[in-house]
Amino acid sequence: MARPRCGLAAASPSRGRRQRTGKAGSAAPARPGWTVLRSLTALIVLFVLWPAHAGEERPLQPAIAPATRGAQCVDDTALMRRNHMDMLKHQRDDTVHGGIRGAKYSLKGCIGCHASAATGSVAQAPTDFCVGCHRYAAVSIDCFECHSSRPPAMTARAQR
Repeated sequence: MARPRCGLAAASPSRGRRQRTGKAGSAAPARPGWTVLRSLTALIVLFVLWPAHAGEERPLQPAIAPATRGAQCVDDTALMRRNHMDMLKHQRDDTVHGGIRGAKYSLKGCIGCHASAATGSVAQAPTDFCVGCHRYAAVSIDCFECHSSRPPAMTARAQR
């Protein structure tokens, strides 16, 4: 009776041992690491090409209403977007530890110019100045747990 040739290599030097194959019928050696790499690559491509919000495109920058007061911000827009938190922290330290108030980068100054005309605040509605950017960047802000989000004149009118 003839021996079946399933997976046997007729002219292999292994003399009757099974040949290791990568896939059924292929003669390529199996590489277990490649399977994982291919799967990860497919997942990455899937998430890059398929947006998380199907049909909804995210704008390049959040829509923010321009400042209501003042002709120009205290610094360049790009610089303020990138570094405002550091400037405010530095000013906070100067105010708390040194008693220096009303400097160039004060939170009160920001609120005074950037309060929305509709809400009178920088952090009340989703479209307000601070909330709009921080929501877009998925960053929580805690400034207004202690500080007022309205300019002093608006706060006085609201209390009357």
